[in-house]
Amino acid sequence: MTAPSLNELIKILGGRNLYLVGMMGSGKSSTGPLLAKALSYRFVDTDSVIEQLIGLNISQIFEKEGETAFRDIESQVLQSIGERHSLVVSTGGGVVMKTENWGVLHQGIVIWLDPDKEYLLKRLKNDETNRPLLNNKSEKFLNELMLRRKPLYSEADLHVHITNEPLEIVSEKVLEGLAKIVTYSQDQDVQQTTE
Repeated sequence: MTAPSLNELIKILGGRNLYLVGMMGSGKSSTGPLLAKALSYRFVDTDSVIEQLIGLNISQIFEKEGETAFRDIESQVLQSIGERHSLVVSTGGGVVMKTENWGVLHQGIVIWLDPDKEYLLKRLKNDETNRPLLNNKSEKFLNELMLRRKPLYSEADLHVHITNEPLEIVSEKVLEGLAKIVTYSQDQDVQQTTE
């Protein structure tokens, strides 16, 4: 079987949401808009929605309310987003930690953006975004966080390994992976990895 064209892929997806998961700094918020444009979808960043809803940035929410309260808000926002269709959704890195979130995520297609550790560290060091889980934390903490989350990220429908590619190439890898998923398993739960 040949891979579907982009127009055929859009038709086969039928408006199913695409949920981008992965560690902070993995490129979800940067790659998402490119995917949305290619698929004629809309792009939503859950962290941005939370910030607009609460009126505080993510770091302030963590500081004032704590991580547990943030994760509860994140789950509510994800539930609300899940009621819509034709979205590419950039999720927070920890969204996979709550079992209840998987019920929403699996209504769409879950895509794990998985950069090399060295590349991720470089991105995080050069990123001006204030990431509350990394404030004053060591590389060891990040490694432990990655180890805890990796088994959950691996439940994604599509695993896209990232090295140092430009965002356009990452977007193309995702689209190619989606095409393989719909070509070989339109209504089955099959995990696909792209290298």
